[in-house]
Amino acid sequence: MRSTECERAWFARWLGGRRASRRETDHEFTREFTREFVHSTPVSSPDPKPCRFAPRLVPVDDGVGAATPAAVRARTGAPGVADGEIQGPAQLIVAVDREELPRLDDLYARGLQNNVRDLRLVGEQEIREREPHCKGIKALDSPYTGIVDWAEVARSYGRDFVEMGGEIHMGFCVSGFRETAEGAAGGAEGMEYPITVTGKKGEEVRCRFVLTCGGLYSDRLSRLSGCSSEPRIVPFRGDYLVLKPNKTYLVKGNIYPVPDPRFPFLGVHFTPRMDGTIWLGPNAVLAFKREGYRLLDFSARDFLDAILFRGLQKLVLRNISKGMSEMYRSIFIGSQVKLLQRYIPEITLADVTRGPSGVRAQALDRDGNLVDDFVFDGGQGSLGSRVMHVRNAPSPAATSSLSIARMIADEVKQRFQL
Repeated sequence: MRSTECERAWFARWLGGRRASRRETDHEFTREFTREFVHSTPVSSPDPKPCRFAPRLVPVDDGVGAATPAAVRARTGAPGVADGEIQGPAQLIVAVDREELPRLDDLYARGLQNNVRDLRLVGEQEIREREPHCKGIKALDSPYTGIVDWAEVARSYGRDFVEMGGEIHMGFCVSGFRETAEGAAGGAEGMEYPITVTGKKGEEVRCRFVLTCGGLYSDRLSRLSGCSSEPRIVPFRGDYLVLKPNKTYLVKGNIYPVPDPRFPFLGVHFTPRMDGTIWLGPNAVLAFKREGYRLLDFSARDFLDAILFRGLQKLVLRNISKGMSEMYRSIFIGSQVKLLQRYIPEITLADVTRGPSGVRAQALDRDGNLVDDFVFDGGQGSLGSRVMHVRNAPSPAATSSLSIARMIADEVKQRFQL
């Protein structure tokens, strides 16, 4: 759920076994899924807490839950391009200079600790065999990384939810939560569904308990039930370039940089898509609107909310040079191409065009630290005892969605004593 600013929010209600209606459009349901990547290595963070979810998208019998293309296909039925199946072009995490080698070795060790299948280190010759146009001195080979149509995965989850008795409302912009008087709906209903979720257009939904996963609006949703204003969500836009069709032969699989622990979500990526296109990037710049997917998208409230937050100010002051570099690359794509050339020297400015953008809902604390683990909150009083907000979840949230859901479900059972 998202708050009142969102024009395409969705609200899901568990009906306790009763079959109900569902309203959706592909555009509304898929807007968040700008990437089609299935992680099978802990590429995002040196912290072991997020890494414990990295290889898990689909529960399998051996308990590891590796996100293999076959497992994803079996779970969701999500299609591929050529053969009706999910594609698995694998992944190379490439070191291009010797300073990156210790971090690559650490990444390898963490992957082994997290039971990533068939993970191995390869040298220059094998890099060339896998990616003939890629330049690197050493790489981490993850053969079970792949790509999937995440929009179809989301629709599959939605179908499962509806079949189990749930109801999905699109465009439900949440404006508040309140306790319902027992007699307001004939007594029995008030006792059974004591929480009312209200919408911007006057809609109401009655619930026993409320669980929110609000993404870009998770902090504002949390405040509606009396929670703290922190951690604060700050939107960062990531702009992609797209490799022109006559140059897609330069990239065969996923090529990733060795992550810098200071900036774990930065670095250029070469990502094949289900439609055969190759996305390059992204960068990371402050978005001037929470759903600011375009350069000129602007919201005065969202902008002031971000720049007046002390946590963002501290983050910017500590990383002013890096931030200016990211802004420069978002305007002058030639500088982005120079970074791409570190991995594939043949790429030129003439080979790329501007592509789509995504927005990262980055949680920050008041000291300017990136929040990279779960944050659960409820609120105050008896209302807060029946509400749970997921204010942050670790990356990669899509790949690990079922494992993350299992952990959230366990937390819900404990909090609500179900």
